[in-house]
Amino acid sequence: MVTGTLPIPFSPVPGLLGKLMSTVRPEFRADEFVFDPADPVFGGALCRVPSCLRTGRGGWGLCAAHHDRWITEGRPDLDAFAAATDPRWHRQTPLACCRAPGCGRGVARQGLCARHAQSRERAGRPPLPQWLAAVPVTCMPAGQALCQIAVCDLWAEKDIPFCNGHGKTWKTNGRPGAEEFIRGYAEIDVVPRNERIFLDGLPAQLKLEIQYALQRRRDERTVKVQPFVVTQVVRFLATCPVTSLLDWTEDTWRQRIGRPAPKDSNPRALLIFAHRQVEDLADAGGWDVEYGRDVWRLHNLGFEGRQTLRFDRIPQHWLKELAKRWARWRISTGLCLEASRRAVRAVERFAQFLSAPAVNIARLGDVDRPLLERYLADLHAEMTGSQRQGAHIGLLNNFFTAIRQHHWDDTLPATAMFFPQDLPKRSERPPRALAEHVMAQVEHSGNLDRWGNAAYRLVTLILIHCGLRVSDALRLERDCIACDADGAPYLRYFNHKMKREALVPIDEELSRLIDEQQHRVLERWPRIPPGLFPRPTKNLDGQAPTSSSTYRLALYRWLERCDVQDEHGLPVHFTPHQWRHTLGTRMINRDVPQEVVRRILDHDSSQMTGHYARLHDTTVRRHWEAARKVSITGQRVTLDPNGPLAEAAWAKQRLGRATQALPNGFCGLPVQKTCPHANACLTCPMFITTPEFLPQHRDHRQQIIQIISAAQARGQTRLAEMNQQVLANLDNIITGLQDDTGPGEVTADAS
Repeated sequence: MVTGTLPIPFSPVPGLLGKLMSTVRPEFRADEFVFDPADPVFGGALCRVPSCLRTGRGGWGLCAAHHDRWITEGRPDLDAFAAATDPRWHRQTPLACCRAPGCGRGVARQGLCARHAQSRERAGRPPLPQWLAAVPVTCMPAGQALCQIAVCDLWAEKDIPFCNGHGKTWKTNGRPGAEEFIRGYAEIDVVPRNERIFLDGLPAQLKLEIQYALQRRRDERTVKVQPFVVTQVVRFLATCPVTSLLDWTEDTWRQRIGRPAPKDSNPRALLIFAHRQVEDLADAGGWDVEYGRDVWRLHNLGFEGRQTLRFDRIPQHWLKELAKRWARWRISTGLCLEASRRAVRAVERFAQFLSAPAVNIARLGDVDRPLLERYLADLHAEMTGSQRQGAHIGLLNNFFTAIRQHHWDDTLPATAMFFPQDLPKRSERPPRALAEHVMAQVEHSGNLDRWGNAAYRLVTLILIHCGLRVSDALRLERDCIACDADGAPYLRYFNHKMKREALVPIDEELSRLIDEQQHRVLERWPRIPPGLFPRPTKNLDGQAPTSSSTYRLALYRWLERCDVQDEHGLPVHFTPHQWRHTLGTRMINRDVPQEVVRRILDHDSSQMTGHYARLHDTTVRRHWEAARKVSITGQRVTLDPNGPLAEAAWAKQRLGRATQALPNGFCGLPVQKTCPHANACLTCPMFITTPEFLPQHRDHRQQIIQIISAAQARGQTRLAEMNQQVLANLDNIITGLQDDTGPGEVTADAS
């Protein structure tokens, strides 16, 4: 509800003022605002005293009047106080009556009217109960008038129409007319002055800007704004020599208002919000406005939040313009914002090199291969061959390619390019899967129950069992369960990295927990918000999802509470993404085919899956021990896993697999010896093979048959005889690998 609505002019006004006049709606064009307690942004919960219609902002859920009364009565139990106290406010309740028997006058002091208080003092101030028991009953004098205030039934004082208490208030207020004073008690507004917002003391445009900011707060419905906070901002603005919020920069407003941070954070936040909203309205126009800025405000370009992309750290104007064109082109192709940020940082690092006194390049035409070689050395000196160094080189090379491709500046020399040999060799990153003893602590039911937030507990289980990226998990839609024809549940999510929907199978227990979370969300946000994990605060409509940073902070606190430790007894610190690596590694080590792992993790290539999921050495050994191994004669070769030479034999086989792997098997000869068979492996007694090479053996057999047939047709008897031995060995090998029992077994020499 608003009062004092101003007329809206119909004549168009140019500039920001015109935009404000056409944007601010009539309900916000007022000098005074009075909001209903039920207002989702500016209102608040009602006082916990039944029948009290005021907002409970006084403390402990009470309005200011009942909070003061609760303190006066000695802070009794809140529920008992709320149930027993008079719901009327101070000016609605009758004043205290003199405790002397029969007296109807108002209290002056010590619980007595002035006459009885004087009488007790003359008696030497005996104990009050004793004195009250002895004092005679007072009768109401003939013709005694009552107080004219409607809610008061006390006796009026001499020569005035009010009781003692109301008479003092009347005198304090300058003895106004009796009717006016009485009307003031009869017309008590439900909304006190501290719950109202007055803008009449601001200049016209500044007032419109605050009205627009209040309108934007209401429309966004993200945070609650208490009227007294708005009043603090308005009082501050009334003292500033400005007519518009844009007269000062955001940093200036931040420094000028209130006490230094973190004090006065609420009025400061509201003022900064108002400044940003007015600035956005004044500069609305998308790329036409933002492109010329050195700091792009990305919310004006369609991105969420108040993010920026900075070019102000590139001192060369010619290079800054090229960087802007490149960044705009990359954004328009659909690349994520972080990819554009990395690209700009690469150009920024190159710009700093060019501006160094020892280099001092002033135009693009001077950027040639010799200069880039100097830059490579400078980059290596700072980054020492790290992955970040390779990223800088690759991005800068893409920058040069884009300049040539789009003819942004044809003065770029043809020699200005990097070659593959310029990139530092990328070292294989170690596996990031968590150790099983760490996962045992994380997955322990007692530790999971230590989550104080059921939603965060569910996020944790989804990350562990489904391998989602944390941002994808937190953005799950409320209706995220799909079932196949057999009723098996699947988790449906959007893979933001690959920009596509994906499904991952889940068990019935996880499906049940998701269903419980759906019901919790619906209870708090009945309008059916789209997200399964809405942000718990500053989210009146439930539209904003929980941020990954919020979950990470909660995760780190949970790990600390659970005292999760590594093998050295030290506290464990890891990122949510490592659960994705752990799931991939677990599945590989449980013999899940890599293609299935790739589909569950929704990777584009098997190479990505191979990076996430590494086979443990014990898994490889288990497969080696379980696999059928045969020699060229088809006899089964066994390794006793419990024998005295088991570890040494495994070490030998592992070394042989790594250093002497053949296309169709492995060499059993120790690497310290020299092979006397000159690649004739299928006639070599040291050759060992396993069922995984059966397809190669079958193909090889067909080739040998063709060779023998061709040799016999040409009369090449010796060649046919040599391959007949190979064919016989291949038949033995294929039969031995296919036969579960085998013709016989020999024990391999572990030496």
